[in-house]
Amino acid sequence: MGRLDDPELVRQEYSSESGLAGRSAAYRFAEGPDPRELAVDAVTEVSPRRFLEVGCGWGWFSERVASETGAEVIALDLSERMVDLARERGVDARVGDVQALPFPDDSFDCAAANWMLYHVPDVDRAVAELSRVLRPGGRLVAVTNSREHLAQLAELLGVEREEPVFSAENGERRLRPHFAEIESRDAAGWIVFPDRRAAQEYVDASAVLSTGGRQLPEFDGPLRVRRAPVVFVAETAR
Repeated sequence: MGRLDDPELVRQEYSSESGLAGRSAAYRFAEGPDPRELAVDAVTEVSPRRFLEVGCGWGWFSERVASETGAEVIALDLSERMVDLARERGVDARVGDVQALPFPDDSFDCAAANWMLYHVPDVDRAVAELSRVLRPGGRLVAVTNSREHLAQLAELLGVEREEPVFSAENGERRLRPHFAEIESRDAAGWIVFPDRRAAQEYVDASAVLSTGGRQLPEFDGPLRVRRAPVVFVAETAR
């Protein structure tokens, strides 16, 4: 199985919106708390004036933050296609790398890194950069998954799972050198795929799970798999 922080896999995964759209579509089968809403809440509750999103994808999160807070919003992504899609939403989106943020120190009140730090080759450098551009007392919202996330799918596919470089289990350790306060907000729940076809569509949308054209075994009825996201809320020293 390819590693989530493999630059070539990440380039392939986000060269178009099709994979992201396919994976996001699985949320229509989700039960339990929505980590996307928890992340929005974690940003809006501090009423930022300047907000940065890294790994913005097609920009829905930045658009939502701008709408709900009135903040000046800047969004970055390595994928030119994702930046174009975010700009279509009216977001000030730019091609950029979280490992070398093109902003001065103390530039933002709040930043978000949603399901992206596990894609970064040097995650410690990325976290240091995010801390650097946040003002004293600034907040980082970082969504990631547990190593147990969708484990049943991996087992059915015969995929050997490696621990991501930024996960529910190691995220606090990664954040601790650069943030004074760290809280984790659990968003675990379930995805209930109604049938094999729906589950296979999710697999096909994942460059990691679908490597080699992997196919789920035949089964009848719904497939209930555990999802295990967590929202880290970290604040810099004042």
